Amino acid sequence: MPLKRPDELPKIPKTRKKKMEAAIEAIPEKKPDKLEYVCKAFFQYDEVSKTQNYIFAIETVTEFVSFAYEVTVEIMHKKREIYFVLMGLKALTNMAPQVQPARTDIAFEDLIGDYTVYVVKQDGSINAGKYHIDIYNKEIKLLETFLPEKENNRHFCDFKVAEEEFSFGK
Repeated sequence: MPLKRPDELPKIPKTRKKKMEAAIEAIPEKKPDKLEYVCKAFFQYDEVSKTQNYIFAIETVTEFVSFAYEVTVEIMHKKREIYFVLMGLKALTNMAPQVQPARTDIAFEDLIGDYTVYVVKQDGSINAGKYHIDIYNKEIKLLETFLPEKENNRHFCDFKVAEEEFSFGK
């Protein structure tokens, strides 16, 4: 009994890619507030390109022991609003394990004035912080933090200015 030869190759379904717009519009499940992330803003001078960058660092509150992780983030920048959609964690290669949180640094070059930064989780929860960036006085101020109006929205991210990470002294 001969085996049947297929005329065409079978189609393999593509994996579903998560989209940032879907995360922003999603309605989260009702859960209690739990601090999971910290969004830090600071100045950093890049020696290679000789530019002054504004860094938004997103890191987990939990510290990992065995592996080093990076927070994967998709970015949407509209006028005076910046959306950071948290896509998950990615393992990094490191030879010597150390205790550290998962972290990613996002650099911008051209921010001046007031910006609202939104951190969005995959389940649809959104936290926001309003920053004032003054390049002339080399300062960043956190004006306010708030939860945007959304059903079942919860607090999961703190916002701060990390002056200890500035690449120059005050």
